Amino acid sequence: MSLRTFRGLRTADPAPVFARRLVQLVVGLYLYGLGIALIVRGELGVAPWDVLTQGIAKQTGLGFGLITIITSGVVLLLWIPIRQQPGFGTVMNALLVGPFADLSLWMIPTGLDLWARIVMLLGGIVVLAVATGLYIGAHFGPGPRDGLMTGLHRRTGWRIWVVRTGIEVTVLVTGFLLGGNVGIGTLAFALLIGPLCGYTIPMFAVKRRATDATEPAAVRDRDIPDPATDPSPAQA
Repeated sequence: MSLRTFRGLRTADPAPVFARRLVQLVVGLYLYGLGIALIVRGELGVAPWDVLTQGIAKQTGLGFGLITIITSGVVLLLWIPIRQQPGFGTVMNALLVGPFADLSLWMIPTGLDLWARIVMLLGGIVVLAVATGLYIGAHFGPGPRDGLMTGLHRRTGWRIWVVRTGIEVTVLVTGFLLGGNVGIGTLAFALLIGPLCGYTIPMFAVKRRATDATEPAAVRDRDIPDPATDPSPAQA
């Protein structure tokens, strides 16, 4: 069985387009880990899901990347009752973002001057927006948290912004109570990531032939957040 017929990779795309999608997916996931690390090292507040990760890390002593992987696994279990199907990109997202974040955290020093931390915060948000456009635009399925949001939207009929807000407020409050870092960076992320993703998602979307009818539903474009209605997808 060839790679292109593996579940989640079945496609009618010609080889060059398929290769570009694979490269774009991996680069996007690496940049996502880098963006998370930049914001964390900015020490000015992090995105809601990273607040939760930091809080769990403080309570358990486990590494940031490991907790990210575990959290992704738990979120994927929540896909079962809402009948959301993972794609290849979903699995890669769950497995790679955490290690890429750990690698980047290892490379970036702590305790920098305030001006440098502000630059890292803003740079991290931009990198995350580019990463989001890349991995979503590769059309291999949503990340675990994005899929939870879109799956709940489809199953409940609630507006996607209502579902997104409910999830992220719950995650943020839980992470804060556990000791995660909430600050101006959290607010900056909430205000900036949406408009930035509104540009990057269509910018990096790979143009494809008509989707193969046998392709799993999670890989189809309908499972990818529409920047026109929800331009700020949840983390990974």
